[in-house]
Amino acid sequence: MTLNRTAGLAGILMTASVLAMPAAWANGMGTPVEPPPEQPAPTVMPPAAPEPAPIVEEPRASNWSGFYIGGHAGYAFQNSDDDETLLFDTDRGGVFGDTVNTSGGTNAFAPGFCGGKAVDGTAASGCKGDSDGIDLGLRAGYDWQFGNFVVGGLLEGSYADISDSVSGFSTTPASYTMSRDLNFLGAARLRAGFATDNLLFYATGGAAYGDVDHSFATTNNVNSFSTLSKDDGLWGWQAGGGAEYRLSDSISLGVEYIYTSLDDSDYAIHVGAGSAPATNPFLIEDAGGTDLTRSDDRFDFHSVRATVNYRFGG
Repeated sequence: MTLNRTAGLAGILMTASVLAMPAAWANGMGTPVEPPPEQPAPTVMPPAAPEPAPIVEEPRASNWSGFYIGGHAGYAFQNSDDDETLLFDTDRGGVFGDTVNTSGGTNAFAPGFCGGKAVDGTAASGCKGDSDGIDLGLRAGYDWQFGNFVVGGLLEGSYADISDSVSGFSTTPASYTMSRDLNFLGAARLRAGFATDNLLFYATGGAAYGDVDHSFATTNNVNSFSTLSKDDGLWGWQAGGGAEYRLSDSISLGVEYIYTSLDDSDYAIHVGAGSAPATNPFLIEDAGGTDLTRSDDRFDFHSVRATVNYRFGG
């Protein structure tokens, strides 16, 4: 009885040992079983950062405010003046428009007039045309910009190769030519315009001063001739407009049209007796002689220019 209990207890202990045996020996063959390798924890990648948005530079609007210096080059030309004449004051009362008559009562200037310098003493030879030419100058100015609006002022000095003449022919026969030649032109103008980015459109106008040489020539060698006015400085005005393009902060190019009108109403010639008899056409109305001037008392011309400016602001 005791033996049986001992055997049963041993069996129970053996079974418990087997049950408590590690899994590595569970096959009962004494060969360890390797546990499966541990799998690494899955790597969680952070989301990729978004690509930065490209930087788009806004176009830089030009600032037209500031001081500038520059110049222009172009061409100056006059209006057609083929209908210009000489005017006479036979009684020297200060009013021109009289007719110079011969002793027989006919018009002493019946052959007529022409624009330009007389070729010789006869109307049949006609006149040489007036001279138009280059227009060159320098300028300095200042602009202020308010939003898209630009206002400013400038001073300008120019040389324009312009000569303007008119001739009359008498029945003697003889020719009489009055001429004016522009030496220098100065101007002080305001300007106002509208700017869009690098482009400026503007209108301009102001005062003008011209240094002008007056001259008189005649083939009449009987009468005497003297100048009534020696003032060769003419005042007037200018008006025009243009466009200017900003190449950089400093340089701008442009085109411009300017109309110039100078007052030339004071220049006149006095025709005296000289060695002429009292029946001379210039002496019949007034023995002291006759005054003459030209019918066009404005020295007008147009200029078309290319401009370049160097700016110190903006």
